Amino acid sequence: MVVINLLDALGESSLKEEEVVEGMEAEEEEEEGEEGEEEEGPEIDEHVWLSLKNAQTLVKVIAEKLSEIDAPNSQTYSSNADSYIAKLADLDEKYTAAVADASKDTLLFGDRFPFRYLVDDYGLNYYAAFVGCSAETEASFETVAFLSKKVDELDLNTVLTIEKSDGKIANTIIQNTANKDAIVLAMDSMQATTSQDVAGGASYISIMESNLEVLKEALR
Repeated sequence: MVVINLLDALGESSLKEEEVVEGMEAEEEEEEGEEGEEEEGPEIDEHVWLSLKNAQTLVKVIAEKLSEIDAPNSQTYSSNADSYIAKLADLDEKYTAAVADASKDTLLFGDRFPFRYLVDDYGLNYYAAFVGCSAETEASFETVAFLSKKVDELDLNTVLTIEKSDGKIANTIIQNTANKDAIVLAMDSMQATTSQDVAGGASYISIMESNLEVLKEALR
């Protein structure tokens, strides 16, 4: 078995630490370990696949590893990878164009936020209730109030969630805005994609195309 660590494949310079931005709920600090226990390093945001630029690098690495395992078919892997990378690059350009044409430059998530790599790719700002890997499900009054205020300040028409969210926090944020007319839309981080979804036609590109349409609406 050949195991490919996607974080190692990208290299340290491409990885981002999870960050707590203004208004976000910070995770409670774990109790200190036993004396002499080594401190853990920075928490790396592992949602690297949500960058179309990263995806192009990872496809190339996967193709190279497949070629090592199955050398007689290496040309097929290389050719297929080139074709797929071209599709990813084309979609990346569509994201760039959509952001350039948008009237806003900030996303607001009433949820966890696994899209750090995506927003950084296109120079977008963001606010969110929790970091991407947070296990929290309830937002504090202070967090809801802060995010509601930002919706008003930035005249945002959309509060975002991730897939399979119940939308409770997002709707509470909207109910605390001045106009209460923002809508809730979901972006798919693919963390809950199943084999059934794939059998039904879901693919990386189709999901990222859907995310692009949500992004356009959120930045309108």
